[in-house]
Amino acid sequence: MHNNAPRLRPRGSNAFNAFPRDRSRGVFLNVHMPPTFPQPQRPLSVTELTAQIKDLVEAAFPEVWVAGEISNFVRAQSGHCYLTLKDDRSQLRAVMWRGVAARLRFEPQDGMEVVCRGRLDLYAARGSYQLVVADIVPQGVGALELAFRQLREKLAREGLFDPDRKRPLPQFIRRVAVVTSPTGAAIRDFLQVLGRRWRGADVLIVPVRVQGEGAAAEIAAAVEKVNRLEDRKIDCIVVTRGGGSMEDLWAFNEEPVVRAIAASRIPVVSAVGHEIDVTLCDLAADLRALTPSEAAELVAPAAEELVADLRQVERRLAAALRSRSAAARARLDGIARAAVFRRPFQRVFELNRQLDDLGDRACRAIGSLARLARHRIDTVAGRLESLSPLAVLGRGFSLTQRAGDERLIRAADELSPGEEIITRFARGQAASRVERIEP
Repeated sequence: MHNNAPRLRPRGSNAFNAFPRDRSRGVFLNVHMPPTFPQPQRPLSVTELTAQIKDLVEAAFPEVWVAGEISNFVRAQSGHCYLTLKDDRSQLRAVMWRGVAARLRFEPQDGMEVVCRGRLDLYAARGSYQLVVADIVPQGVGALELAFRQLREKLAREGLFDPDRKRPLPQFIRRVAVVTSPTGAAIRDFLQVLGRRWRGADVLIVPVRVQGEGAAAEIAAAVEKVNRLEDRKIDCIVVTRGGGSMEDLWAFNEEPVVRAIAASRIPVVSAVGHEIDVTLCDLAADLRALTPSEAAELVAPAAEELVADLRQVERRLAAALRSRSAAARARLDGIARAAVFRRPFQRVFELNRQLDDLGDRACRAIGSLARLARHRIDTVAGRLESLSPLAVLGRGFSLTQRAGDERLIRAADELSPGEEIITRFARGQAASRVERIEP
């Protein structure tokens, strides 16, 4: 508390007159007589005492700056924020009403070092004092920078800045929509460079505010509106504005703008600020241009460069055609000099001679194979003749079978007296009956 703050004392009394004092030394004297206290008119109630303390505190501290660490941060459903500021030895309760909290650019978090501006207020219901925060600034980093980092981390986790989702621009742009302020220098630079480089593109200017309250909503709505155009085939969207401070460019860091650009079906080029300015709009766009002039260079090719490239291609094509024509003529001359064209029947004669040779060789081979086969047949026939049962019978042997049975009788004990047997000779056969069997 400030040294000039009024001191608290009971109404209608002077507490310092109750004790004798040595005025020469300015200290209280210790006397052995009982002190006499003036009786107040009436005792103070708790509410009255709290009201007097509230008046003194609020009058003594109409505005203070307090540095500390945030803890126990809570954002209620009503929008009010409650927190505690602390250092290594003390704590201070603080409250931030909904209107102040809605204007914050960043999200307070536990453990964050901040400086708060506000006034002291005594909460009579609990008899405790608190700081009513009117403004809060992070220590070591600005509020806008902290808000930028927090939103960038949040959207990066969702994949809005993923390079894999970025699309290339069409090679030749016929219609381009430019979302910007119609009175700014950015649109003039863009149109000037585009007109100098490529006159075959139609430009649709979508006027929006590029800074200030409500600018982010207008930019996001403009991007969405261009995507809904059905009568005009827009090939590319350019979101641009000139340079400025971080506060001037803040509309392009707002979450609605970033989400609208990421959700666009049409490729988006972001050209916000100058070379050193990087916004979340740049990170979400399919292509980032350092300046509005560079955006025009990226969107459309230079007509002079394209004509020069076409002429170079024309020269290369003509040279390639001449080279192929010369190669074809050389091949044709080589074919004309070939023997088949100078003596066209020579090959036929050679093939006829080869065919005759093959015929003779085939006849000789067939005869040789036939003689070899005949010799083999004679050899096999001789072997069969030597193994034939008829040849054995011819040498005086015979075959004996039971009547009606084709099995040969090999031993006498296979027969029984009275059985009829058939004996086969080399010529003819005879039937007989067994009279007796001799082993």
